[in-house]
Amino acid sequence: MSETTQVLDLFDTDHRALVTQLAENATNRCEIIVGDARRVLKEMPEGYFDCVVTSPPYWGLRDYGIDGQIGAEATVDDYITGLVSLFREVRRTLADDGTLWLNIGDSYTSGGRTWRDADAKNKGRAMDYRAPTPEGLKPKDLIGVPWRLAFALQADGWYLRTDIIWNKPNCQPESVKDRPTRAHEYVFLFSKSEKYYYDWQAIMEPASSPKQKSKNRRTVWNINTEPYAGSHFAVYPRTLVQLCIAAGSRVDGRVLDPFFGSGTTGVVCNDSGRECVGVELNPEYAELARERLLRGR
Repeated sequence: MSETTQVLDLFDTDHRALVTQLAENATNRCEIIVGDARRVLKEMPEGYFDCVVTSPPYWGLRDYGIDGQIGAEATVDDYITGLVSLFREVRRTLADDGTLWLNIGDSYTSGGRTWRDADAKNKGRAMDYRAPTPEGLKPKDLIGVPWRLAFALQADGWYLRTDIIWNKPNCQPESVKDRPTRAHEYVFLFSKSEKYYYDWQAIMEPASSPKQKSKNRRTVWNINTEPYAGSHFAVYPRTLVQLCIAAGSRVDGRVLDPFFGSGTTGVVCNDSGRECVGVELNPEYAELARERLLRGR
């Protein structure tokens, strides 16, 4: 099969959402919708997906240079409110026994700075804007974005089942000298209902006891970050996604990623026999994901 891509009208022109159908081959079972997830999801049928694995843009940390980007809101409250509304639509499209695996990082107040320069190790840090210090916080405060979002989603109807610490043994160094270097992010497991699909045996981890080969996976996951040659600045590792998909979906299940980015969720779905729909606002990133899926890695 030739590695060609067709872009077809999927929704009405007001939504300006397009679906990218990748080359049919033995391994690809993923499609990409180019559009704003806040609008695209409203056109999705109820109960369509079995599992959602995603990582939304973090608040105040990246400027992706596209109108309507999430993460560039003036206040953290606006950011949280917008995501709660979006994930309400995610919940509607999720099967009753479905789960949401949400990776989200934290940030600090800007201390009054209005821009940020790039650095040699992280060119994606450059920003033309910096959000003001949130009301009630002080310069240099840790904002607590992950838990603010988790509690807001819980209040909106999601079942908050557990927090998972993604520990990064190869974390990026920081120049700070007045606190420890941050080496972790959060992954929250939410469910739509009290009872839900969860394959605990699929993600068992090695046990330290010679009498026991494996044990139920703990809530601290030691997973290295992975380099990515493309121009997307925030790529979570395949191993992290593999665990979420293995526990949260059946083989041949349908997985959604409303913040598709570089397409890691789709790559893992192809490798593990799941279907996938990814929604991406930035057409350039959607093209990166398309090329990556066709390469198969």
